[in-house]
Amino acid sequence: MSDPTRPKSPKIIAIANQKGGVGKTTTTINLAAALVELEMRVLVVDLDPQGNASTGLGIDADQRDRTTYDLIMGDVDLDEIIQASDTQGLYVSPATIDLSSADIEMVASEKRSFLLHDALRQHAIDGYLLDYILIDCPPSLSLLTVNAMVAADSVLVPLQSEFFALEGLSQLMLTVREVRQTANPKLRIEGVVLTMSDQRNNLSRQVEQDARENLQNLVFETVIPRNVRISEAPSYALSVLDYDTNSKGSQAYRALAVELLSKRS
Repeated sequence: MSDPTRPKSPKIIAIANQKGGVGKTTTTINLAAALVELEMRVLVVDLDPQGNASTGLGIDADQRDRTTYDLIMGDVDLDEIIQASDTQGLYVSPATIDLSSADIEMVASEKRSFLLHDALRQHAIDGYLLDYILIDCPPSLSLLTVNAMVAADSVLVPLQSEFFALEGLSQLMLTVREVRQTANPKLRIEGVVLTMSDQRNNLSRQVEQDARENLQNLVFETVIPRNVRISEAPSYALSVLDYDTNSKGSQAYRALAVELLSKRS
């Protein structure tokens, strides 16, 4: 019997929020690692010029001869870009600062919003038998982020548990709506995941309450706690699951992966 949680073709999720410091890259890395633990094969596409997802998954700067920039802007096959991380079943399309100029260069292309979409649908990807592709977006609603949304099946939004958390979310939702109307009618919101939450803090509890009242079932039940192990793991080029497998952060990302998969069953 086939597994209903395993996509017939890779499910592509853009992890996006134009606000910086909300846990996009952290969520990308650790959700990917948690999905791999559940026997999924995952590709992380680093679409942020800072390249933090690449670094966090152990791809050193001197290993990034071919990058996501080449994938989007050049005539380069996806299998020339993909690198294996140290975690079996977890692959990376790395990024460098070169991506910072991609927005300007893409403007000249008639298919400027579809460059990543077309690149991720090359036949070369078939050999990896991927289940999920997670796109780590830059902290802006740039043409790079629009490319991610056009390429994706859904958008997952990390939302930091802080006072201004919900401000700006309406602009992101508007961008999703515009992409759905103009370029990708199948795009949907995968969900909003609350990050950096401290349940001992009245503000965190209030932000969660406000988010659930305003966004209702769009908010994942799983909440990612503020946890020092999550913060420490990237400096060792590890996911928190590999750095401290029993930490509260690891348990939370495992729960998020299970909840994500349950949406497909």
